[in-house]
Amino acid sequence: MKRICSIGFGTTLTACLFTCLLTAWAQQPPHVYPKENTGSHFMAPAMPAPHELPEVRELPKILTWADGSGSIRSFNDWERRRNEIAAQIQYYGIGTKPDVSPEQVKARMNGDTLIVDVTVGDETLTLRSTIHYPTTGKPPYALMIGTSMLALPKLLFEDRPIATMNFHEAQVNDYSQWRPHKERGEHDFDRLYPDLKDNGAYSEWAWGMSRLIDGLQQLGSEKTKIDIQRIGVSGCSYAGKMALFCGAFDERIALTIAQEPGGGGAAAWRISHQMDSVECLDKTDYHWFLESMRDNFHGDNVYRLPYDHHELCAMICPRALLLLGNTDYKWLADESMRVSAQAAIEVWNYFGIGDRFGCDIVGGHPHCVLPESQYPIVGDFIDRFLLQRI
Repeated sequence: MKRICSIGFGTTLTACLFTCLLTAWAQQPPHVYPKENTGSHFMAPAMPAPHELPEVRELPKILTWADGSGSIRSFNDWERRRNEIAAQIQYYGIGTKPDVSPEQVKARMNGDTLIVDVTVGDETLTLRSTIHYPTTGKPPYALMIGTSMLALPKLLFEDRPIATMNFHEAQVNDYSQWRPHKERGEHDFDRLYPDLKDNGAYSEWAWGMSRLIDGLQQLGSEKTKIDIQRIGVSGCSYAGKMALFCGAFDERIALTIAQEPGGGGAAAWRISHQMDSVECLDKTDYHWFLESMRDNFHGDNVYRLPYDHHELCAMICPRALLLLGNTDYKWLADESMRVSAQAAIEVWNYFGIGDRFGCDIVGGHPHCVLPESQYPIVGDFIDRFLLQRI
């Protein structure tokens, strides 16, 4: 067993983070927000053509404004900077996650099943997901949503008052690496947004997750038995990427656990490009991303990408993020994720909340099978950020 990354967990390390890195903020930032995107009112930064972008070999500085005019000076600036990153990731990487007004969403419960209808123009897309309620505690409950499925062990939830449900992403975009599927422009999402047919799956799946949360928010805790302020998302492998994008693009998610997300997830494209036999920008599944990203940023052009995935991770700040890796699978590019994590945690540290970020990479277990050695860190994040035992 080899552990190559352990950030933000453990009594000694956490104490050091607070003692050495705590900054003088008058009040700690919120753990979660009531809106999908608090920075939606900010204009996107300029988006130069790919060939006009400068070559930047080091990881871009997260806290620096997109136009290079300086760095953010306060936590209030983070809302705007976070939205700059979100705009760049959509424009160059995954495609647009469209806004939805409350009037376009109609939700209802059928027994324990949440049903959400989303209408755009003359088209309606329906999402269904069954909520599994705990046998302990009292409502309203915290909720952990599995992206595609909840890969975390059931044992972690048996004695905790946390409900669980799965986001069935095929209801939005049915792309799969293992079964027959539709192509771009043919998915249910595309019926609603035909102009976004070039989108990658991760923008569309993040959109679908947000519509489920819309439904929970619209119905309220008396009907759903769910506390909207205590929602987590988690998934593994391609669904670990999905969890990361969902958490990054919806500020109503209090805790994101990305389990073995691999390249295209938390790993930085620039770092992965320098490694052999790993998932990198030239060797990934482009159903997940804009085809134009490969055309524009292949090979050494990756250094022209104006963002990298340490910034995707940082979008989750000030909320909680836990990254889990597996050294036994080189393809996952976990060394790249380690470098990305070390860059991303600087944002949480800057605001004096380094304990809300964790990264733990350890081998000796099959892919997507959480080893018992990682139970404590996962349990700690669940207890603190879903059960609010902070």
